[in-house]
Amino acid sequence: MGVRGGVIPVRFGFASRHPTRLARLQGLSSNRVTCAHRTTNGRGSIMEMLIFLGVIIVLVFFVFSIYNGLVLARNQYKNAFAQIDVQLTRRHDLIPNLVETAKGYMAHERGTLEDVIKARTAAVSGLKAASADPGSPDAMQQLAGAENQLTQTLGRLFALSESYPELKANQNMMQLSEELASTENRVAFARQAFNDAVMAYNNKREVVPNNLIAGMFSFAPAQLLQIEDKAMRQVPKVTFG
Repeated sequence: MGVRGGVIPVRFGFASRHPTRLARLQGLSSNRVTCAHRTTNGRGSIMEMLIFLGVIIVLVFFVFSIYNGLVLARNQYKNAFAQIDVQLTRRHDLIPNLVETAKGYMAHERGTLEDVIKARTAAVSGLKAASADPGSPDAMQQLAGAENQLTQTLGRLFALSESYPELKANQNMMQLSEELASTENRVAFARQAFNDAVMAYNNKREVVPNNLIAGMFSFAPAQLLQIEDKAMRQVPKVTFG
């Protein structure tokens, strides 16, 4: 290659000869890198969203599981109280016949007979309130107090009947007394089953994390049906004949 005008010609490469094509190639390469980066970020975002949704689903299932367990436990003690309702209703139904039979022989004990009827009325009212809201502290205390009072008045009636031999020998009175005693035993068994169910429910709602769910959904503690008076715990022992 010759020298022109004292200037040495230089052979330029592709970049100098085709600057526009080079720029295009560099742009395509840059776009590919950017797309690859965006694809990686997109996949990462999808995975994070799926993990987040999975955690939410697990938490929701966990909450529903605890909630359903509390509902089942509450229904169990309510169902147990239904048996108390049946037996106490039978007890209350026996008392008017008992009083009516005694009235023919105990004309001078009118006050005692009236006390029995009043106590029965209060017990019926207490049972109605408790049946509407089993486990309610107020309802359980009202029922226990009314039944305790009824048992005390019945105890006085049976004690007075000892002074009336003809009443003691009355077949109807004997039969009613036996049915009353049998009913009292069934009430005791039903009450124990109810208290066991209440205890299971209370234990279930108090443990962690159940207590958090119980508070959120207003699962109130249930009250045991406790009879403090010893007279209520024992069937009056009366011998006829």
